[in-house]
Amino acid sequence: MSLPMVEPMAGLPDRITIYEVGARDGLQNEKAVVPTPVKAEFIRRMAGAGLSSIETTSFVPPSWIPQLADAPALLDELGAVGTGPTRPVLVPNERGLDNAIAAGVGAIAVFGSATETFAQRNLNRSVEESLQMFAPVVKRAKDDGLWVRGYVSMCFGDPWEGPVPIEQVVSVCERLMALGCDQLSLGDTIGVGTAGHVIRLLEALADKGIGPELIGVHFHDTYGQALANTLTALQHGVTVVDASTGGLGGCPYAKSATGNLATEDLVWLCRGLGIETGVDLDALVQTSGWMAQQLGRPSPSRVVRALAGA
Repeated sequence: MSLPMVEPMAGLPDRITIYEVGARDGLQNEKAVVPTPVKAEFIRRMAGAGLSSIETTSFVPPSWIPQLADAPALLDELGAVGTGPTRPVLVPNERGLDNAIAAGVGAIAVFGSATETFAQRNLNRSVEESLQMFAPVVKRAKDDGLWVRGYVSMCFGDPWEGPVPIEQVVSVCERLMALGCDQLSLGDTIGVGTAGHVIRLLEALADKGIGPELIGVHFHDTYGQALANTLTALQHGVTVVDASTGGLGGCPYAKSATGNLATEDLVWLCRGLGIETGVDLDALVQTSGWMAQQLGRPSPSRVVRALAGA
């Protein structure tokens, strides 16, 4: 059985955008460096499977994340497939922006934090200092016509600080939007969020004028809640969902952050609900199987495993 039965539910969008993070967030935590040609082929295969929005890489100092030190070479190898407004790259500062613009990108993302501890561990700055660092990055990017996304990590819990107050998350989101970001991604970095928490956060943001049309959700599946949380977000108007082909991913600065929501699992859910994603599930499963061979281990995606054994 390669596709689920379609049984729509009321109150859901007809179509969503999958913001694919497998090539960047999915691979950045791999201990063995993945060759640039393999990364390029991974992105080509994902695009061929119908994923339109693919975050390709990150222009951070090589010492921060050695896995992504080949960003210029990767984009050079990808050519037109790796640029444009639907191929964002992560940049932490103006130097990263300079390198990204030189590579011809059409979209960027900055990576903030709702908690002080993670801001220090991830960027070696306080939350306030990181926002000050992002301000000229976002302004210059917008002046150059680039699309800008603002990630907010640790929105639901922090491994060092524990539960994160909703008003603390909202405050950082407001600041990022005030800088000029086009979209926010709410990150459950360690996967501790639950459906009720998702509702409360979305409602609190809406009260501040940040509606679901400005939001993407980024759930990790540490406690098996990623799909439940995603469905809850869709029921409350969100139409952009971050996911990683094959369920790859983690976070090099938060060891309790396990894999991202698997793109295949998300597509299966959406197919069953009659929600269009534009993704060829069979082609995507083949891509995950191919990438799993490159990494030397099976895909953690439940759909990939089920279809492989069907």
